[in-house]
Amino acid sequence: MKRDYKVGFIGCGNMGSAMIGGILKNGLADKHEMIASCKSEATKERVSKELGITVTLDSKEVAAKADVVFLAIKPYQFDDVLPEINGMLDEDQIVISVAAGKSVSVIETALMSIQVAGKLKVVRAMPNTPALVGEAMTAITPNANLEEADLELVKALFESFGQVEVVPESMMDVVTGVSGSSPAFIYMLIEGMADAAVADGMPRAQAYKFAAQSVLGSAKMVLETGTHPGALKDAVCSPGGTTIAGVAALEANGFRNDIIQGVRTSTAKSRDMSK
Repeated sequence: MKRDYKVGFIGCGNMGSAMIGGILKNGLADKHEMIASCKSEATKERVSKELGITVTLDSKEVAAKADVVFLAIKPYQFDDVLPEINGMLDEDQIVISVAAGKSVSVIETALMSIQVAGKLKVVRAMPNTPALVGEAMTAITPNANLEEADLELVKALFESFGQVEVVPESMMDVVTGVSGSSPAFIYMLIEGMADAAVADGMPRAQAYKFAAQSVLGSAKMVLETGTHPGALKDAVCSPGGTTIAGVAALEANGFRNDIIQGVRTSTAKSRDMSK
């Protein structure tokens, strides 16, 4: 992909820094082609030192210099940050927001100006925290102004730190439940598995490694084989064996229903926040 664009980040906290790192690592942009803004001198110094990119305290500088502008900010920061850059963007730039609960139309309205009325290229995105290790799952919803080449660029940027799927905006709340919030559920699973191993005599550090690697390997089996998770589960369950005994105990306590309810509750909360 031809790199004739500059990438900017308004906000470079943990998520923003993870995305910047992935983009740099995979050669989607060079350090001199990237710029980020933050709110504190301490963050400016840290990010500049760690990532080697230009960091500023002025969001307007990012909006003025970048071809692709990531809004890597929290939802509560929108009312402060977006007015700063309103009127500075043009129809050739792409604006990508990763703020939960902020719809495409909300972003368009917040950045409305005479220069770009109805023409601004906007993408709503939702990556998750495994972006920190290059394994994010990201959903993106572009508005109608993006051309095919624009969309391919956006996808490539997100693929630099994980997987990406284009989804209709009506599915973004579902994405929140199934991938945005779910890493916390998986960490609880790993913690519980490790606690059980510790209870039966395994050292704590070793228990976390066994549990976490088992989750990682199982996930790769689903993704790389394309086999239904139920079939993979059945393949581990020998008749009268240890695994089916454990499965029966989990089912007796409503394991799958608990997972369903956890994901759906997160989805419902996201819908409430979007109203």
